[in-house]
Amino acid sequence: MARPRTFDEERALDAAMRAFWANGYEATSTQDLCEATGLGRSSIYNTFTSKHDLFRRALARYIDVMSVPQAEILEDAERPGLERIRALFARIVDTEFDYREDDERSIGCLTVNTVVELARRDPEAAALVERDLDFRLGLLRVALEAGRRDGTVTTGRDPDTLARFINATIGGMRVSAQAGAGRAVLESIADTALDALRP
Repeated sequence: MARPRTFDEERALDAAMRAFWANGYEATSTQDLCEATGLGRSSIYNTFTSKHDLFRRALARYIDVMSVPQAEILEDAERPGLERIRALFARIVDTEFDYREDDERSIGCLTVNTVVELARRDPEAAALVERDLDFRLGLLRVALEAGRRDGTVTTGRDPDTLARFINATIGGMRVSAQAGAGRAVLESIADTALDALRP
């Protein structure tokens, strides 16, 4: 008879997510995962089967956890469209300062980090990131279309192009924060993007 698990699998998954997020897939060793989760190698492999499976599950969890508050902002019908985008940028800036390492640099975004590190050679990771991208672009289009209707987004660019622009701006903000950009720099990037929506 198999012995029952004596640990919280969700807590272990969160700890592994944080380790991959801070260090990347390749640089996170099995020993790092053992230390982060407090589990032995056998427990990790019995539960998650492989480092790659654990990473895939950690990435999926990250996407789920991060998408909910962003969706709430972008689908908030009580706010004008432009204010939804402004609120999203404010959340992005805040999260870059919520998740910092000892050297005071942001650990960025696990999905952006995954695109840079793995997307070209890991089809499973690429598929997760692509689904997340499609979801985020859809949310951005909803807010931008609302802004068109309420008059707060006045640029002549189409919502699909604008959604990709905003998404690329957010990715750039994440990477800039990893490189050490401060709050004022990130806020100025966000303000410039907002200016482009209402020329």
